[in-house]
Amino acid sequence: MSKIEKLQALLSSGEAAMIISAENQSYFLGFEASNGYLFVGKENSVYITDSRYITAAKEETAGIVDECVLQQRDFNAQLAQIFSSFSVKSILFEGTRVSAFRAAQFEKKFGGKYQLDFSDKLDNLLLMKLRRCKDSSELDKILRAQSVTQAAFEHIIGFIRPGVSELEIARELDYYMLTHGADALSFETIVVSGENTAKPHGVPSGRRVKGGEFVTMDFGAAVDFYHSDMTRTICVGEPSDEMVRVYNVVLLAQSAAFSAAADGVPCREVDKAARDVITEAGYGEYFGHATGHGVGVEIHEQPCFSPSSKDICRAGDVITDEPGIYIPGKFGVRIEDMLYIGEDSVKNLTDSEKKLICI
Repeated sequence: MSKIEKLQALLSSGEAAMIISAENQSYFLGFEASNGYLFVGKENSVYITDSRYITAAKEETAGIVDECVLQQRDFNAQLAQIFSSFSVKSILFEGTRVSAFRAAQFEKKFGGKYQLDFSDKLDNLLLMKLRRCKDSSELDKILRAQSVTQAAFEHIIGFIRPGVSELEIARELDYYMLTHGADALSFETIVVSGENTAKPHGVPSGRRVKGGEFVTMDFGAAVDFYHSDMTRTICVGEPSDEMVRVYNVVLLAQSAAFSAAADGVPCREVDKAARDVITEAGYGEYFGHATGHGVGVEIHEQPCFSPSSKDICRAGDVITDEPGIYIPGKFGVRIEDMLYIGEDSVKNLTDSEKKLICI
């Protein structure tokens, strides 16, 4: 069953989905355009795009959608014709992604004839239900992306030395990934050093690495629209006893989360497993973010390992495991892998070394 057919199975009689976001279009079509509309009814589907993309779209979406058509000058009239041909009564929109301006435009044109749903039903109930469970093809793309990411880590170990800047490290990572199989970067690469490692999402700067301090790198590659995500903290020179102690606490916390994760386990319990290790070691106040997040065609998607999460781990989930400790003015440590939740076991998709590397 194709992804579009899976969505059609979730739609009620008379419902149809209008998918505008690039992320969700790439999920269903394996194709992305800056101007595209995927319309999925209970029985039919159509993709609409303009002249810049129509030839490529017809090639890439052949066999995926029932029809790929050129956007007309009178786009509203074209949509009205499609809506009518699909015999729909209710149209679901990506409520969390459609701007208020665009929603008002749709409401003005079609609100009198159709029930327009701009709630989070399509986004968070239907689409995320599909996107959470990665099939073998999706998992393969994530593994390919992760392979590029891991190769970049091996490369960067030989590049880092005292005197090199955070920006130089980040650019070297980016260049390596983009020239060794990545279609794009998963996100803006994070490289921080010394006291900057206490900033979980610090921005690479011209600060130059010194001996006896940590360097934290959070980076990832994207392959065929699917992302990878990995963080490693290394030391340049010899670490202090406190640095080693904090690093090992984070490593134990990450291992605890991995051991707790399983199909059917509440996500908040996985977060708690990691958080308890850090709290019991006396560093609870220095761990503020969630333990992990889903990864797929977006770098952050459902589910989430957090104290407030209401999600349950499900077979097919790909979720990061990334606890951290961040002591302002001193240093921070984060270690991140990606986990795949299987029906009977959990697999770590990240093979890179996690013991403290000192260079």
